[in-house]
Amino acid sequence: MKVYFDDYYNIVKIYIAGINGMVGSAVARLAKKTGHEVLGKSSRELDLTDRIQTVQEIKNTKPDILVIAAAKVGGIGANSQYPVDFLSLNLQIQTNLIDAAHINKVKKVIFLGSSCIYPKFAPQPIPETSLLSSALEETNEPYAIAKIAGLKLIHAYRKQYGHQWVSLMPTNLYGENDNFDLAQSHVLPALMNKIHAAKVAGAKEVTIWGDGMPLREFLHVDDLAEAIIFMATREVDEALFNVGSGDEISILDLAKAIAEVVGYEGGFTFDKNQPNGTPRKFLDSSRINKMGWASKIELKTGLINTYDWYLTQLEESSGK
Repeated sequence: MKVYFDDYYNIVKIYIAGINGMVGSAVARLAKKTGHEVLGKSSRELDLTDRIQTVQEIKNTKPDILVIAAAKVGGIGANSQYPVDFLSLNLQIQTNLIDAAHINKVKKVIFLGSSCIYPKFAPQPIPETSLLSSALEETNEPYAIAKIAGLKLIHAYRKQYGHQWVSLMPTNLYGENDNFDLAQSHVLPALMNKIHAAKVAGAKEVTIWGDGMPLREFLHVDDLAEAIIFMATREVDEALFNVGSGDEISILDLAKAIAEVVGYEGGFTFDKNQPNGTPRKFLDSSRINKMGWASKIELKTGLINTYDWYLTQLEESSGK
């Protein structure tokens, strides 16, 4: 393995598509801290579904590295309700960005996917070789198919043009700038929102979707940012890398861990009419671990930091 740029801290131009999102903002913080020049625009400033705008933006900015963190995202409920949005919009965004990078000779592209690309009943922990080996989880199939198309396009560009581009598949993410809207959020921020509200209201119970038994792996977004910068500055022989924490927890135990951080002393009930999702989703991250990257932030520490940030946002929105 070679360092792609002269030094990890060498100043290069990094364009972050999705710079205001949870992942994009975390990458921007770390990139600035390590001396890189950071570029990017909000969705109000640049419509990434517009191919002409997207190609022109990459031409104008001339980045050394393009991080594709822009996507239409959401939890089980949102995926079920808006399948067209999750498939069509993500296909447009990622294809425009990847093609724009090739047209404008961007040296390194980091495409971010999701662990939902893997089959519903993949072997555990899930190796990268499980991709397309059997059927996907139905509840997030449109998003998964879009992300599979994106990583296959990255692989095609590597094969046809020899680009040093790579796809990273992170496990379930959480942290600063997460989406806590119950209609759109993933399980961890949704539970934190519900449990905090229950504490404030003095409620005796919080309802969990499903039976609470599915196992999930969670990665703090700052750990993912480290992995992105790490991979962006190195040459690699593979096109696809899992990025996980190496630890898993049941949804019920996650709820209990959040309750401890929040200070909620009530109990939990289960809405078994709602979907569980994949029974277990635990990534095999040995490929990237062997290169020298590993998760550093333990779940409890990450939950404390995330809850502190959440409380700050609530105070600011209430005008206190």
